[in-house]
Amino acid sequence: MSWGTELWDQFDNLEKHTQWGIDFVEKYTKFVKERSEIELNYARQIRNLSKKYQPKKKEEDENKYTWCRAFYSTLNELNDYAGQHEVIAENMTSHIIADLTRYAQEVKTERKSHFHDGRKAQQQVEASWKQLESCKRKFERDCKEADRAQQYFEKMDADINVTKADVEKARQQAQMRHQMASDSKNEYSSYLQKFNQEQNEHYYTIIPNIFQKIQAMEEKRIERMGESLKTFAEVDRQILPIIGKCLDGMTQVAESIEPKNDSSQVIESYKSGFEPPGDVEFEDYGQAMKRTVSETSLNNSRSDNKAERSSKGKSKTLWPFIKKNKGSNPEDFSHLPPEQRRKKLQAKIDDINKDIQKEMDQRDALTKMKEVYIKNPQMGDPNSVDPRLGEIANNIEKLQVEAQKFEGWLAEVEGRMPVKSDPPRRTSVLYETQNSTPPTTNNNNCAQDRESPDGSYTEEQSSEVQSKVQPETAESGDEFDDPDEEMLPTIGTCKALYPFEGHNEGTIAVTEGELLYVIEEDKGDGWTRVRRNEEEEGYVPTSYVEVFLDSNAKDS
Repeated sequence: MSWGTELWDQFDNLEKHTQWGIDFVEKYTKFVKERSEIELNYARQIRNLSKKYQPKKKEEDENKYTWCRAFYSTLNELNDYAGQHEVIAENMTSHIIADLTRYAQEVKTERKSHFHDGRKAQQQVEASWKQLESCKRKFERDCKEADRAQQYFEKMDADINVTKADVEKARQQAQMRHQMASDSKNEYSSYLQKFNQEQNEHYYTIIPNIFQKIQAMEEKRIERMGESLKTFAEVDRQILPIIGKCLDGMTQVAESIEPKNDSSQVIESYKSGFEPPGDVEFEDYGQAMKRTVSETSLNNSRSDNKAERSSKGKSKTLWPFIKKNKGSNPEDFSHLPPEQRRKKLQAKIDDINKDIQKEMDQRDALTKMKEVYIKNPQMGDPNSVDPRLGEIANNIEKLQVEAQKFEGWLAEVEGRMPVKSDPPRRTSVLYETQNSTPPTTNNNNCAQDRESPDGSYTEEQSSEVQSKVQPETAESGDEFDDPDEEMLPTIGTCKALYPFEGHNEGTIAVTEGELLYVIEEDKGDGWTRVRRNEEEEGYVPTSYVEVFLDSNAKDS
């Protein structure tokens, strides 16, 4: 069906219809724009929500729990999920909104051109019709004038009183009027033929062609509307696989939660390393009550036959339940239990070593740059690198001093920690004297030595603690003076990683790389009992040796 033949007389209605179609395109464009804004706002809100619940710096320790990691992974997936809604908005803006806005302008221009041509053709037909009407009225007027002139001539000719000259004059006037009427008739007939030809061309050629173009324009507009509606759906469909991956990621991290592992992690997080306090001994009313300490507690009694420790004056029994001191925490983490303190110190050392490595990498890069400048002076001044190299050298020196300080504290806590643990990594042999004290002598000023029986924290100096805690050297020495003590069997071997002088009683000196027999493994006090031969045996710091236990000893 063609608009040109079926709607030849509906010019005004077609003009209204096509304008309504363009208005609909603009309406749909506005709808997509608002949908895009909704997607952007939704994505922004989702991102803000994800950011709001991201772990703060002080909550970084939560990452060791699988359920916390799962939640934070879900937040990351949710952030990616929000990004896909931003993609929807971007694609709708570029593929629909921008395209339809541009197309609407093109359609408006094309429509204006077509209807301008239609009006122009209509005006030409109307002008020809007016001209035809003018010719028709002239022909009618001339015919009437010719009839009046003919009647006047006949009247004059019949009147005997009229002169011959007047009759002739009337006859000539009548002939002239008839000629004018004849000319008007010919003109009217000619213009009528011309008008009919123009009108036929207008309604059968010009208008159909114009309407056909308008019809094609309208069909193209409808087709573009269909394409836009399809794109509207495809924009959502394209991001569904990625949305699905985000949801799959959320499901996977949820399934990766391990309750047993998390409950074990609680032990790792809060384990103090202390043994529960022993039973309160019964004493005579004339003597003060005191708490005995188990074999692997802070004072580390070496044998079961040492049951009593006398306290003199204001001596204070070490207490495992440490209360956190108020205010800023000390740099050496001495406010923490041994196990937690060791972890914090090791983490601090690792961080410092990373910083040292970064500085060394920068130093190596600048050194290479300086070598290039020396070989090619035109590329730069070698001396310009020296200030930075000096600064890096100072930084490395400061970091190394800092590392040594924390290594010393780590060595201290490794030598005093009453729990069993693998030998920690060591990067230097500094502070050997701090580890060279046998387990029977308490001469280190650490947090455990500053605990009162009621658990309150005291800031006593090391000299005060030493005066209040009884030395155990003599008792430790009794283990080696007992002639009836049976020789313990060997349970493995060990290799000395560092030299140890062993000045204190009960210890044995070893050299780096020396192989020894293990007769008693570390009971949690940081000391391992070794034997060189039948006559030489004693304790060495566990962190100074690499132990190789026999398989039967491991099983036991």
